[in-house]
Amino acid sequence: MIAQPEAVVRYRPDVAAAERLAAAQGAFVGAAKASYLPRVTIGASAGYAAPEFNTVGDRGTLRYVVGPVITWPGLNLGRVKAEVDAAQAREDAARAQYNQAVLAAMQDVETSLSRYRAARVRVDRLQEASAASERAAELARLRFSEGVTDFLQVLDAERTQLEAQDLLAQGRTDAATAYAALYKAVGGR
Repeated sequence: MIAQPEAVVRYRPDVAAAERLAAAQGAFVGAAKASYLPRVTIGASAGYAAPEFNTVGDRGTLRYVVGPVITWPGLNLGRVKAEVDAAQAREDAARAQYNQAVLAAMQDVETSLSRYRAARVRVDRLQEASAASERAAELARLRFSEGVTDFLQVLDAERTQLEAQDLLAQGRTDAATAYAALYKAVGGR
């Protein structure tokens, strides 16, 4: 029925969430590694520059500067490396959590699938038993009508038939429950 359970379990909410968490942690590693690179920003400042204090604000004393500002954590490379290592450790933990979620989901699928198959086999057997007990009850009624046997054997055969029908109904309920569990295990697909 299911050829590749690992492909099916990707759609389960728990597996999809673990996969997104692992991808996000991978992005954080890239962001942490970007701290090794120099940053270029545009900086600007404005102010007054005057040879004497009482001439501040006079015409020609306004000064402004616009230009690139380059920053690089050359003296803090140890801190940057520690941040990158921590981000990689969080990514590794998230990937391990994803693998664990996939394995648990695959186990759930395999267990649900085997339970459903066993329930279907049981229903098939119970259908055969129900048909056989129905035939036995018909034969008992026929034997009674011909006067070969007493009514007690008819009642016994009909009781057995009702028990077989009851077991068949319960088996069908169990198979439907197992099918619902399988549907849930594959993430509703």
